[in-house]
Amino acid sequence: MTKLKKVLAIGTMVLTIGATSITAFAASKYNTPAEALAGLTGKTVESLRAERVETGKTYGTIASENGKLEAFKAEMLKIKKDSLAKKVEAGIMTQEKADEIIAAIEKNQANCDGTRPGKMGQKMGIGFSGMNGKGQGQGRGRGGCGLGLSQVE
Repeated sequence: MTKLKKVLAIGTMVLTIGATSITAFAASKYNTPAEALAGLTGKTVESLRAERVETGKTYGTIASENGKLEAFKAEMLKIKKDSLAKKVEAGIMTQEKADEIIAAIEKNQANCDGTRPGKMGQKMGIGFSGMNGKGQGQGRGRGGCGLGLSQVE
């Protein structure tokens, strides 16, 4: 093997290990919007689910009312990145598609005030609800502001 090939091989391994480390470091400790909001507000998951059902508020609205909207959006982005990384690793989705989806979520979050229903995922093939995302979903979750939280929380 020539020196250039060895350097390229080592460089590729270092980048791969570094990217994996960053992904693991940035991983969310929560699996659902309700868990994330409970962790941020100190409320129980059950009380938050009940509040959402009784009032019709999005989790984003509840986060905003508790002064935790920015932290909630950050956690939701981590949850979505975790989900997308698993899809890429399983070969269900390309990294390019995952990057496109992440960029769309970040764009939606920039203007998010927590009050609008999430529509991120509409025809993008995301499948955040545990399905494989064949582009048929309507992405009408209750996370707020295009967070695409269509899974059952």
